[in-house]
Amino acid sequence: MTLPVFFAPSRAFTVAEIAAVAGASLQQGELHGRQITGIASADTADRDHVTFVDAKHRGALAGLQSGAVFVPAQLADKVPSHIAVLVVDHPQAAFAAVGRLMYPNAARPTSVTGRTGVSAAAHIDDDSVVEEGATIEAGAVIGRGAAIGSGAIIAANAVIGAGCQIGRDSYVGAGATVLHALIGNNVIIHAGVRIGQDGFGYVGSARGPEKMPQIGRVIIQDHVEIGANTTVDRGAMSDTVIGEHSKIDNLVQIAHNVRIGRGCIVAGLCGISGSVQLGDGVMMGGGVGLADHLKIGSGARLAAGSGFMNDVPAGEAWGGYPAQPMGEMLREIATIRRLAKRPKKGAVASE
Repeated sequence: MTLPVFFAPSRAFTVAEIAAVAGASLQQGELHGRQITGIASADTADRDHVTFVDAKHRGALAGLQSGAVFVPAQLADKVPSHIAVLVVDHPQAAFAAVGRLMYPNAARPTSVTGRTGVSAAAHIDDDSVVEEGATIEAGAVIGRGAAIGSGAIIAANAVIGAGCQIGRDSYVGAGATVLHALIGNNVIIHAGVRIGQDGFGYVGSARGPEKMPQIGRVIIQDHVEIGANTTVDRGAMSDTVIGEHSKIDNLVQIAHNVRIGRGCIVAGLCGISGSVQLGDGVMMGGGVGLADHLKIGSGARLAAGSGFMNDVPAGEAWGGYPAQPMGEMLREIATIRRLAKRPKKGAVASE
């Protein structure tokens, strides 16, 4: 059986073309016509590949075998002479730009079945609106009054609930559900995502917890990406909002009434409790937990595995469990380590 190639390059590119796309300075003019047919990591790249090496990993240059390499200016003279040198300020970003050009289907999800248009095996309510150019795959369900924009892809077995709107050129992955939500343009919702289910809201009574009605919506602005199996609860009385250009990893819980600003990064396994507010550009490491009603200022950085019970001012880095400013946490750790190494009073030193 022949092994499948899931991601093939769109075509070969010359080193000169790659330099132009990335805005890089090509050091050896005689290599401008060399053909590059793929991307690879520095340790696996051969003559057909372009790769990158940054200052932190400069040791990778010693055994490098790639056809071309992105490097910062201070490493240009360290590259072996047989490799085309592409000098840029940010090698990884340039490498990513070229990768998106060479492998467009790897940078953005496409139809699961490889087909376009509206499948006869989809279930589309007569009162819904599907603009020309949208793709609705087999098994997908489009509810009453829903609207799907041109260029959008609703993958196999995805469910778009009544009244929901999916913007133009957006993608809803296989088996995902979108309920009580308005989705902007160029949004990517990966497989298995759950959007718009009711939030975890209860009030105590003599009979035990009683459900509070959740009557809000989910608003997802343009250019947001949401990873596989993440959940976004609808608001209770107001809306749950995710700001434009924010990127949410796999397996993240976003509770009711949460408001995430623009350009935020939320890594996998984070849990954001109800009514938390994130400013613009917040970065959350994996496994961060936020207690309800917290306010995280714009530009704050939250260390992986940390638990937050207090607001975080804008621009600050916090970590730990419970979380505190990073400088305080590191000083406490250093103090504890010194105390642990101190010999006990009256102990006899071993020979």
